[in-house]
Amino acid sequence: MVVEQTNFDLYWHHSQIRRADRERLNGHRGITLWFTGLPSSGKSTLAAALETVLYERKCRTYILDGDNIRQGLNRDLGFSPADRMENIRRIGEVANLLRDSGIINLVAFISPYRSDRKTARDLSKGDGSFIEIFVDCPVEICETRDPKQLYKKARAGVLKEFTGISAPYEPPENPEIHLHTDVDSISQCVDKIIAYLEGNYYIK
Repeated sequence: MVVEQTNFDLYWHHSQIRRADRERLNGHRGITLWFTGLPSSGKSTLAAALETVLYERKCRTYILDGDNIRQGLNRDLGFSPADRMENIRRIGEVANLLRDSGIINLVAFISPYRSDRKTARDLSKGDGSFIEIFVDCPVEICETRDPKQLYKKARAGVLKEFTGISAPYEPPENPEIHLHTDVDSISQCVDKIIAYLEGNYYIK
């Protein structure tokens, strides 16, 4: 007779090393910097530029990029609303684990729905370790920056469920950091993020 395992059979196993111990070793807090915005608004570019600056400051970092994750962990997911929700749920859990490890993780996902971003934020239990960064850029500007011609394909009806054209994007209502990449340069945006992290004692 086979007995099916249920969630009642699962227990969280605690380590003797706590998150605070890892953060003390690293010299900074374990946080998630969650970049959200339209396709081609500058999320991945900003995350990469910021990671370079943080690395030079001896911070331990890792980027979780939407395109990269969809080639591995989430390669079984499409772009339907249900799959988008699962995509963000999984990456929210990964980001939470990285926070617990004391790492600064930079999440660059469109993450179009407020409810999904809230789900990811709620994993932090209000400890201030989830920082939402709205990479704000008008869709007409994003279209001019589109190296993969995805907007063009979406306008032609070739790509279905494309955020900003045939699928919705719900901008953050109260992000910790609001950037305008149609106005400010990448370096200016990075400086604003660093200033926020220093001002709130996330990094030294």
